[in-house]
Amino acid sequence: MLRHRLLLLGMKETDDFEKADFVLFNTCAIRENAENHLYGELGRVKGIALKKPDLFVAVCGCVMQEEKPVRYILDHFGFISLVFGTNNIDAFYDLLEESLKAKGLYVDVRSAPEAIVETEGDDTAGRQSRITAFVDIAYGCDKFCTYCIVPYTRGKERSRKKEDIVREVLMLKEKGYRQVTLLGQNVDSYGKDFGDNYAFADLLDAVAGTGIDRIRFTTPYPSDFNEKVFDVMAKHPNVMPSLHLPVQSGSDIVLKRMNRRYTRKQYLDIVHALRERLPDVYLTTDIIVGFPGETEEDFLDTLSLCEECRYDGAFTFIFSPRPGTPASRMKDDTPDEVKHERFERLKTLIDSLSEESAKKMVGTIQEVLFEDVSKRDTGMISGYDRHGKLVHVKGDLSLVGQTRKVRIVESHTYSLIGVIDD
Repeated sequence: MLRHRLLLLGMKETDDFEKADFVLFNTCAIRENAENHLYGELGRVKGIALKKPDLFVAVCGCVMQEEKPVRYILDHFGFISLVFGTNNIDAFYDLLEESLKAKGLYVDVRSAPEAIVETEGDDTAGRQSRITAFVDIAYGCDKFCTYCIVPYTRGKERSRKKEDIVREVLMLKEKGYRQVTLLGQNVDSYGKDFGDNYAFADLLDAVAGTGIDRIRFTTPYPSDFNEKVFDVMAKHPNVMPSLHLPVQSGSDIVLKRMNRRYTRKQYLDIVHALRERLPDVYLTTDIIVGFPGETEEDFLDTLSLCEECRYDGAFTFIFSPRPGTPASRMKDDTPDEVKHERFERLKTLIDSLSEESAKKMVGTIQEVLFEDVSKRDTGMISGYDRHGKLVHVKGDLSLVGQTRKVRIVESHTYSLIGVIDD
């Protein structure tokens, strides 16, 4: 959104701080290392700002919704011109104008989220890709998992109107986009602020009805899922057979301490219901290792759940306390070496499951939507099959934007090699 608005002002992008007249840092508060990375980047800009007093530097996003980081930034980086948070991003132009009038630091961080303001007109100019697009369907989070800062920085859940979302997807389709990914902190909570527990399934059905080639969505919250969503996924071939379903832990004791609102059994019941309708679904997850109080038995519960779910992939993390969250105040007496040893055991299991999944693809024909030149080999073009698996083939830029049938000839843990088969 902000990139689009800056382009509308006639600005041009550069990755070189030395050439920039306007620098914008959009921050994320989910993990502490992102916050530390921001301070490092601001340190890089500081020297340039001393030589270019007219350089305009703005900082926004989730980190700016936290008092401590804002205080640190104000105390250590006096060259910054504008600071704002997530709850008034729609007022960006007004904030920019007020900051220029102030001729100094202008701070506007609001604790309460603003009403959703729809962007009028064509916003495709601000998108990174001309093939795939992200479409926000909801903002904020009401779950308050004890390890997560998001509800405090992004506010309560607010859903966009279905007709506005469908209109955006239709516009993207008309502009030649091939795939949309519906985004929300908890997509399956969509519409609950309207009082409709089945709204996400209805929205997914309506978006599929636009006829756009491919639809994905992320991220669902397990206990908010209902089987109607799986029926919609099975009904529409343009809803991709892939699902990222975070579990975080396989232990009921740890799940309760995390304030995750489901049990191990309830999560597994959801997975079984999904696989009944979509046997070939590509299933991935998030897992935290070393949460405060996690015992060896708790960890073994996580390993056994992974074995039962047979995940095709997972994002795994060692617990990192975020200041301001309940988990940061919990007693954590597990030694770091134990956490790292558990992490390696989990990673070994996930890698073996991913390799097993990838090997099953060899010899099959997959439909791949090609998106760009391969990052590993400029003589290859990369894209994703219907399951969300990364595929590389020998080819040139003429493949980009095309969906082609590909015969898989080689598997790696997290990617596949293929040849065009049509």
